[in-house]
Amino acid sequence: MPVLQLIIVMLVGFAIGLPVAYSLLVSSLIYLYQQGVPLFVVAQKMANGVESFPLLAIPFFIAAGEMMNTGGVTRRLVNLASTVVGHITGGLAHVTIVANMIMAGMSGSAIADAAGTGRVLIPAMEQEKFDKPFAAAIVSAAGTIGPIIPPSIPFVLFGFIASTSVGRLFLGGIIPGILMGLFLMVTVYIVAKRRHYPRHARSTFREFWVALKESSWALFMPLLILGGILSGIFTPTEAAGMAAIYGLFVGFFIYKEITLRDLLPIATRVVRSSAVVLFIVSAASALQYILTREMVGDALLALFKPFAGRRVMALLLVNLLFLALGCVMETTALLLLFTPIFLPLIDGLGVDRVHFGVFYVLNLMIGTLTPPVGTVMYVILNISKISMLEFTREIWPMLVALIGVLFLITFYPPLVLYIPNLLMGVAK
Repeated sequence: MPVLQLIIVMLVGFAIGLPVAYSLLVSSLIYLYQQGVPLFVVAQKMANGVESFPLLAIPFFIAAGEMMNTGGVTRRLVNLASTVVGHITGGLAHVTIVANMIMAGMSGSAIADAAGTGRVLIPAMEQEKFDKPFAAAIVSAAGTIGPIIPPSIPFVLFGFIASTSVGRLFLGGIIPGILMGLFLMVTVYIVAKRRHYPRHARSTFREFWVALKESSWALFMPLLILGGILSGIFTPTEAAGMAAIYGLFVGFFIYKEITLRDLLPIATRVVRSSAVVLFIVSAASALQYILTREMVGDALLALFKPFAGRRVMALLLVNLLFLALGCVMETTALLLLFTPIFLPLIDGLGVDRVHFGVFYVLNLMIGTLTPPVGTVMYVILNISKISMLEFTREIWPMLVALIGVLFLITFYPPLVLYIPNLLMGVAK
């Protein structure tokens, strides 16, 4: 019963709008006080939870995303995407998806990608007579590609918790991320055909070449990150640092859209965003101590025991569980709290941890689009100034497409494991 009370307090905190980290901390403190455990244990667990070199990648990737959005990278990538897919029915919606797929190789954050393209493309789509709620929905759905195509902040967190190669996770997200883009483009095409949304004239090769040259410095960033990791020149954390430095260099010296006056606001946003994520990590570490103490993992294993020999059914139930939890809990908290609990189950089913990590993170990204706590949804609602009801009416076809990709990669592991095994060898 103490664990049930803890969960109720935590969910009440979420429901009344208490910040995620505070909801986790309050529920932990109440539990420990009731159990007579010294409260300084919370401070110890919080400090231990963020004392890790791999977690340094988080502020660096956040910084890279800020440099990208401030330094003119987003606009140039949108122009490039427009020359490639703008002529397809529903032109700007396809541009949104392709631009997010390219940006995904730079920031690793769904919120950063959705916010960056949302500020540019939602007004542009509205001017071309797209319904604003549809524009907001496709920007949000395309933003979820960011943490799947490498680099990825959630993959860094999962790799840290699960003691799994972040490099393999990055590579494992390439095919699923491309599939997400393709499935969303098919969905957009169907909707655009029915609603007679406009498209652009087909771009000439010269227009494509000019856009490619203008964005070439930005396009080098994904090659720098993945190439550096795969060649062994630097670790994923060091790659994140290089991405931030490169983003500053391009924005300041090449595109010249970042000035000295911009550096303090950029640094402030990076510190705030990093503090939010790492505060949640530390608070979740305290709660994780309690869940381990109460042997919640053993209870879940017992619950799934009847499905131990039925791998497909077990994975289906795991996905359905997290799709439901994603509607009521924040993504980072879910990732931190449930990864250690489910790893024994996943290992027992013989599921590769890289495979699990990729479809698990995709599942949680879907949760960022669903009320009442979808983080990407709220960012886009703030940008587009539409209601949650309007957003919900338009997002469901995109959710169907993303859930289709989720189940496809869940039940056909080669879609995740082929590239990691090809480039890094089969994991032992």
